[in-house]
Amino acid sequence: MMMTLATGNPSNRRAAFTLIELILVMTLLVVVVSMVAPKLSGFIRGRALDSEARRFQALAHAGQSRAVSEGVPMVLWLDAKQGSYGMEAETPAASGDPKAERVSLADNLQMAVVNTGGSAPTTFHNLPAIRFQADGSVDETSPHTVCLTDAAGTSLWLVELKNRTGYEIRDTSN
Repeated sequence: MMMTLATGNPSNRRAAFTLIELILVMTLLVVVVSMVAPKLSGFIRGRALDSEARRFQALAHAGQSRAVSEGVPMVLWLDAKQGSYGMEAETPAASGDPKAERVSLADNLQMAVVNTGGSAPTTFHNLPAIRFQADGSVDETSPHTVCLTDAAGTSLWLVELKNRTGYEIRDTSN
């Protein structure tokens, strides 16, 4: 008994895309990506500013909590020129503060201390600083406002609360 294979039967052929269909789909994908990419990059830049403001606020809250728990004043220093900020004990032990933290700003962000309290603002190593007292309150001579700005000129403001218990993020300085 001999078996033959039917090669001309359309039901035995596999369904596949033609080269023209693949080129058409790839062209549509390129068009869609080229339209979405600029909007997506703006979204990502905006998220970087928001993320940095939240990170700053979290570090301020951590410094405040640490001041209360350890009973030692904590400072959150701000170095606008270097694009960094950090938190450490105001009077560290001789070996330094092992829990000290340092954070660098993203490359497209800038920081500025806009408003300081009193005639002699709080400084730490010759840098403006927010001082959290042992009771958790913000020192009267600490900066009241810190501004974070991205490359597009969008700003977020970290403004001291009226009861001097921390900072909140605002879209404006008022």
